[in-house]
Amino acid sequence: MTQQGVRWTADQVLALAPDAPSRKAGSKLGVAGPWSEAGSSSEGTVWGLCKGSGSKPYQTIVDIADSAGPAYKCSCPSRKFPCKHALGLLLLWAGADGTVPDGEPPAWAGEWLAGRRKRAEDKRSPSLSTAAPADPEAARRRAEKRAERITAGVTELEQRLGDLLRGGTAAAEQAGYGMWEETAARMVDAQAPGLAARVRELGAIPASGPGWPVRLLEECALLHLLVRGWLHRDGLPDGLAATVRSRVGLPAQPEGPPLRDDWLVLAQYDTWDGKLTTRRIWLYGTESGRMALLLSYGAAGRAPALSLPVGLLLDAELTGYAGARQLRAELGEQFTAPAPTARRPPGVRTDEAAARYGEALRDDPWLETCPVTLSAVIPARAGEAWQLADADGASALPVAPGAAGAGLWRMVALSGGAPLTVFGECGHRGFTPLAAWPRGAGEAVPLC
Repeated sequence: MTQQGVRWTADQVLALAPDAPSRKAGSKLGVAGPWSEAGSSSEGTVWGLCKGSGSKPYQTIVDIADSAGPAYKCSCPSRKFPCKHALGLLLLWAGADGTVPDGEPPAWAGEWLAGRRKRAEDKRSPSLSTAAPADPEAARRRAEKRAERITAGVTELEQRLGDLLRGGTAAAEQAGYGMWEETAARMVDAQAPGLAARVRELGAIPASGPGWPVRLLEECALLHLLVRGWLHRDGLPDGLAATVRSRVGLPAQPEGPPLRDDWLVLAQYDTWDGKLTTRRIWLYGTESGRMALLLSYGAAGRAPALSLPVGLLLDAELTGYAGARQLRAELGEQFTAPAPTARRPPGVRTDEAAARYGEALRDDPWLETCPVTLSAVIPARAGEAWQLADADGASALPVAPGAAGAGLWRMVALSGGAPLTVFGECGHRGFTPLAAWPRGAGEAVPLC
């Protein structure tokens, strides 16, 4: 929980909130008034009793030392994780004013912690079960059947793309979503969810405003390229073939030896597709210089389990996934509790950031963005839009249209006209800032 007496900041705590109402309610509970018997331990736990509307106070405990991210337990009926009581408790602890002293957890907290520690140890221990080993021959036959279904699906998709071009793009505007939804359903039947998702996106392009025919042709070209990549995957380099399989929607597993490093948490943000919340966490290895992306998912309105607030440093192992320019990784064992740090990643100029995205497209033509840190840039107006310009004014990157909002104004306020170090995602729509560091010393400020 602490490392050499350093505690989390309020911003880092509030970054854990599953939504804005929880953030607001948790902030109100981050004071001493409703709390009693609060305490913390050097092993990474905080506990306390919070007075509620009932006769008994809510028992709240947070385990930040968990290898999968902070874990929470509260006797309140809320279905949100973390609930407002857990957020309030962490805010109270982050104040570092002696309200949450060090000590030994009470019995109710100790029992829950002991159970978690035992389950974690069981996971690390070799399994004693005598379950029958998987049948590799049966797995091979299932994989072949799925590949056959995908091949049939992509062949049909290729024909539909050809029909669209022969009939003209005006037909796509008249057909609306129906044509693309039907095609996407066929890709689902073919067990190619990645293709289905890209096909659904085509249905929204005709209603996206001026210039939509060009955007539709661009996306159709990328989809056609993916189809051809699948049909000729056996002749592709291993890394590109793995990327094609991943883009089509085949499941992948982490492989290779784990890499231990001191990982700096650069950004954390959620996206929602109507069914599933996807949390993306960007990490930077301070020793290896590698970027890594952790993905976590939450369904039915539940926040993803993994949460690592921006600005933390954790000593942990990561195992990467196969694929050209594949940055996705799986979090393994953590050797210390994550703790705040003033360290920051090295940055590049804006022109080099654009060049890096271009290089990444050579290995993965379907890549929307790539992670990059900009050094010494100043946010400035460029007509009606924003841009991040190098301090010497030699070059600049446009800020992506979707990045406008509270995070953008927070970055502008942090800069005050002075250069910043900014981490974000650079792509064909521009640069999306996700975190910033002020000039000189200072901790990371999340922008999303």
